Amino acid sequence: MRLDKWLWAARFYKTRKLAAEAVSGGKVHLNGQRSKPGKEVIPGSRLHISKNGLEWNIEVLVLSPQRRPASEAATFWKESEQSREQREKQLALLRAARAAAPIHTEGRPSKKDRRLIHRFKQQ
Repeated sequence: MRLDKWLWAARFYKTRKLAAEAVSGGKVHLNGQRSKPGKEVIPGSRLHISKNGLEWNIEVLVLSPQRRPASEAATFWKESEQSREQREKQLALLRAARAAAPIHTEGRPSKKDRRLIHRFKQQ
C-alpha cells in the first residue's frame, strides 16, 4: 500500500494530497529514511511523523485501503511509550504557551465584552 494512502486512511492527514505533500516535504520518514509518497508500506514498517510541532514514532500494524472511523483507524498503528510521553509534554507546552498569550480582539469591545471587563475589574 502507498505511504500517502496509508497516512490518509490512518487519519494523520485529511486528504491524500496533504499526506503526499508532507511525505515529499520530509515530514514523514519510513524506516528512518526520507521517502516518496508512492513508497510501499507493509505491516511492521516504522514511521516518524512530524506534524504541527508534534512527533509520532509508530509501527504500522494494519493496511486498510479505505478510510475508517477514528476509533478504528487508531488500531492501524502502535506508538512507542517514549513517543507518547514526549508528545504529551509537547502538547502541555503548547497549551501553556497558548494560555499565556494575550487574546487579540479587533476594534472596540462589544457590550458583552464591556460587561465582562467590568466584572473582571470589580473582582
